[in-house]
Amino acid sequence: MTDFSRADAHWGALALLLGGTAAAALTGAIASARAGEFYQQLARPSWAPPAQAFGPVWSVLYVLMAVAAWLVVREWGWPRARPAIALYALQLVLNALWTWLFFRWRLGWAAFVEILALWALLLLTVWTFWHVRRLAGALLLPYLAWVTLAAALSYSVWRQNPGVL
Repeated sequence: MTDFSRADAHWGALALLLGGTAAAALTGAIASARAGEFYQQLARPSWAPPAQAFGPVWSVLYVLMAVAAWLVVREWGWPRARPAIALYALQLVLNALWTWLFFRWRLGWAAFVEILALWALLLLTVWTFWHVRRLAGALLLPYLAWVTLAAALSYSVWRQNPGVL
């Protein structure tokens, strides 16, 4: 019988958290398969990022998010970290759902309300992670900033495109 060390369990946790985060990213990517075309057709504010920026930014953010969750598990272990990781998982669900609401189903009002819920849950996740390990909370700050920008953009695009969203 193999006795897994605590370090082995932590690497397994990293793989699991990266996989779960990638699954959420893939779920959102499926909904946004043709998002670039649609995004280009929408009236957008002058401060809106170009469509090409979203992929690279989200790729970096997803890695930072998974590493932050992993640091929480490393610090507290799975049993104690479960509530914090449950918050993390729930915000991942809302993260993926927004893309479906906005790009696939074109429900601008629902996407805006949903991203406000995501923002609030993310803020709670940042606060929780920060109290477990400051670096874990800090790694989520770029994500919080991006979701803040996305919420403002979501509202602006929704309001500028009545009948489309």
